[in-house]
Amino acid sequence: MKRGIVLGVLLASGGITLAAAAYQAPQPPKVKVPEIVKVRDNLYVIGGSNPTTPDEFSGGNTAVFVTAKGVVVVDTKFAGWGRMILDKIKSVTDRSVTTIINTHTHFDHSGSNTEFPATVEFVAHENTRANMARETCEPVTNCAAFKGPNAKYLPKRTFKDKMSLFSGADQIDLYHFGRGHTNGDAFVVFTAARAMHTGDMYQLKWLPFIDPTSGGSAVEFPRTLAQAAAEIKNVDTVIPGHSPATTWADLTEHVEILQGFLKVVQEGIKAGRSAEDVAKAYQIPPQYKGYLRDPERVLSLVKMVYDEVKK
Repeated sequence: MKRGIVLGVLLASGGITLAAAAYQAPQPPKVKVPEIVKVRDNLYVIGGSNPTTPDEFSGGNTAVFVTAKGVVVVDTKFAGWGRMILDKIKSVTDRSVTTIINTHTHFDHSGSNTEFPATVEFVAHENTRANMARETCEPVTNCAAFKGPNAKYLPKRTFKDKMSLFSGADQIDLYHFGRGHTNGDAFVVFTAARAMHTGDMYQLKWLPFIDPTSGGSAVEFPRTLAQAAAEIKNVDTVIPGHSPATTWADLTEHVEILQGFLKVVQEGIKAGRSAEDVAKAYQIPPQYKGYLRDPERVLSLVKMVYDEVKK
C-alpha cells in the first residue's frame, strides 16, 4: 500500500484496525521531494504533504524555525525523510537542529525523529509522549519506533496545558486544549512571526481524520478547535497539518464547518435516524468553498459520533 493513501484508508475503512493490517513499515521516500518555502522571517515550511496527491505525499507539514541558537523543527514526516529535512534546512541556514516538537504521535508527523542526532531535545504534549511510549499500538501511532535503544528519542520535555520555549523574537508558545485528532494535539505558535502550526487539528479543507485509538474524539474535536481559535491571539498565518499555509480566517471557518457538522449529527441522533441516513444527507454548506466531500469519510465520522454518544 502506498504511504500516500494510508490516512485516507484509515478513515474510509471505518476504523484503524483494517488499515493497520494493510500498513507496511515506511520505506525510503520514492515520491516527489518537497520544497522548503519561506513563510515569515526565519520561518519555513517543508510541504508537499497533501494525502490526496499520493505521488507528493511525504507526511505532515514540517515547520523550520531558525532561532539565534539553532533550528527548531515541528514534525518530521514519514520514516526515511530525515536526511531530506536536514538537507533542506542546510539550504537556508548553517545552524544545527536543536529542538524537535511533535504536534502528535502519528507516523506521518514523527516518523523521522530517530534519524536526527540524539542531542536534539524532543518536545511534545504529555499524552503524546505517553502514546509514543506505549508497549503496543496501532501502526499509525508509531510507538514501535521508540523501542529499545530508540527510547532515547522519546520526548524528555512535555507540557500539560501551555508551555513557552525561548524568549524574545525566538519565543514559541505551545498549547493543548483537549481531545481532538488525538488526546495530545499541540498548537505551536511562533509569536514574533504571528504564525501557528496546528498539526492535524486543522489538516486541510475536508472533514478531519480522527484517531480514537490515540484518544481522539469526534464529539470533542470541534469544541477543542473552537477553544484554540478563541484563546490564541495575534496569529495571521496558519500552517495546517497537510496543506499550504493559510490564514486565521480559514481556521475560524473550519471551526464553523465542524460545529455545524456535529450539530447535524446530534440532531439526527435525537430524531432516531440511522448513521447511514444522516451521512447520506449531509452536505457541506454552499458558502464554504473548496471543501472536499468524501462520502466514506463522512459516514465514518458520523459513526464515530454515534459511537461516542452511546457510551
